Amino acid sequence: MDNSDIDKKTVLTENSTTSTCFIPFREDISSIEIPTKLNFPFYYETHPLCTIAALEVQHYLSENKELPHNFGLNDATELLPIGKMFGVLIVEYNGQLGYLAAYSGKLANSNTIDFFVPPVFDMLTQNGYFLQEEEKLNELNQQIESLEQATIYLDIKQQLIDLNQQKLTQIELLKNQLKENKKERQILRQTNKNILTVAEFAVFEAELIKQSLYDKHLLRKTTAQFDELLAKWQIELNIYQKKIDDLKQRRKKQSNALQQWLFTNYTFLNGNGKEKSLLTIFQNALHAQPPAGAGECCAPKLFQYAFKHQLKPIALAEFWWGSSPKSEIRKHGQFYPSCWGKCEPILNHMLEGLKVDENPFLQNPAEGKELEIVYDDPYLVVVNKPAEFLSVPGINISDSVYQRIKHRYPQATGPLIVHRLDMSTSGLLVLAKNKEVHEHLQKQFLKRKVKKTYVALLDGCVVRTKGKIELPLRGDLNDRPRQMVCYEYGKNALTHFKVIESDTEKTRIEFEPITGRTHQLRVHAAHKDGLLAPIKGDDLYGVKADRLYLHAQNLGFYHPVTKEWVSFMVAPDF
Repeated sequence: MDNSDIDKKTVLTENSTTSTCFIPFREDISSIEIPTKLNFPFYYETHPLCTIAALEVQHYLSENKELPHNFGLNDATELLPIGKMFGVLIVEYNGQLGYLAAYSGKLANSNTIDFFVPPVFDMLTQNGYFLQEEEKLNELNQQIESLEQATIYLDIKQQLIDLNQQKLTQIELLKNQLKENKKERQILRQTNKNILTVAEFAVFEAELIKQSLYDKHLLRKTTAQFDELLAKWQIELNIYQKKIDDLKQRRKKQSNALQQWLFTNYTFLNGNGKEKSLLTIFQNALHAQPPAGAGECCAPKLFQYAFKHQLKPIALAEFWWGSSPKSEIRKHGQFYPSCWGKCEPILNHMLEGLKVDENPFLQNPAEGKELEIVYDDPYLVVVNKPAEFLSVPGINISDSVYQRIKHRYPQATGPLIVHRLDMSTSGLLVLAKNKEVHEHLQKQFLKRKVKKTYVALLDGCVVRTKGKIELPLRGDLNDRPRQMVCYEYGKNALTHFKVIESDTEKTRIEFEPITGRTHQLRVHAAHKDGLLAPIKGDDLYGVKADRLYLHAQNLGFYHPVTKEWVSFMVAPDF
């Protein structure tokens, strides 16, 4: 297949469609079953038609030498390497199946690249309002930068710094001298007290008091002289600082106004033909203000184009193309669901009127599963949690380890839950039956006295036989519950590991998490600065399978009542 196979102009010549981005399938797809419902965008199995369409898009990206974008797949360019999320939407037009393609954000610093659908709203239209306002903001930035770099402004700031330092130095020297003067006066007072007459000593004492008062006067005078000079320079600085602050306030006001204008102009259609702006869509979302880049992801672009051109959506898929960002985990060529933070409120609106697969997150994953009791006494209970079983009640599902234990032990008091496992992780959990035991166990976790080891099966070969991983983690604000590596705001996360066995494709490994961050083992395994081998079945950082192959195998702690060390072990079923 060459580029002409998927060239839009060829498509337009051979087909009567009025949609310039509709690309019909070239190969025979008659044997592939067409889905009756659109897949749920936030959790799906990639449909075969999406796989075919994605391969065509990937071929286009690989062979298009004129595309001025560095995906980081080779070192032959000076452009900054930036991987991108791409999407395909299988659509039907006049009984013919084809697909649309899109990219998130900008590609090669452009909103409009041939072969891909246009943005929902093109803010980069030449001589358009956005670019004009952006130019005004750039001018303000230049004015602010010019004032902040002005020689006179920098000189005044330096003068204040130097003068403050001089004040500190000289006042400190003067205070030390005055202390010495005071000591000398005390010595003279003691020496002359028994030598001089009462009348003579009174005269002498009066002279010492004068010297003390003069010293205090000298300190006040010196301090006042410095303060007067500092005040003069501060007035000069304030004059310039006010100019800068006024410009910054003006910039903030204009920037907010431009952002509101964008949010109002970004409007989205849905399957019922109704239109809503970003502002309206996000009014009832978790964050009322739309996040930066909302509406620029693949899925909203694809559905908007389909609705505008009367194309029927059939199936959606998104994949990453290029090098992974430093903070996130994205694998070249791998399919991913739509992001929650930016896309979920938008797609909730856009998918109205379409037949969509049920939201799997509303289904109880623990239904029909038994919670095995490993240890039980009057003070605590240790359970073996199955995979796909919540530790605590969720937003939509209450069935959980907490609920099951609460029902089993109605007399138990306190919070019960001492620590948690991810829903997808199986293994050992300890729960307390009263508040005192709970507090004791929690302190052991906080002081890292509890011994925990996990067994996992990784997709990939780990070369090192043992070691540690230190990658700080924080939540991805735009795509929860995903976590990301962040050295600026992330919390310290430390994992020790030991390889049990490995081959060219799989690694069985033992993890010992020293800290207990959300998704710590999953991210440390998958990240390129970790083991670069995601846990098998990891639907967030790897490839979905029948389960997440991560199991909390060992758990040891000091019994809160007997004070004895107790340990438990349950081997995984994989």
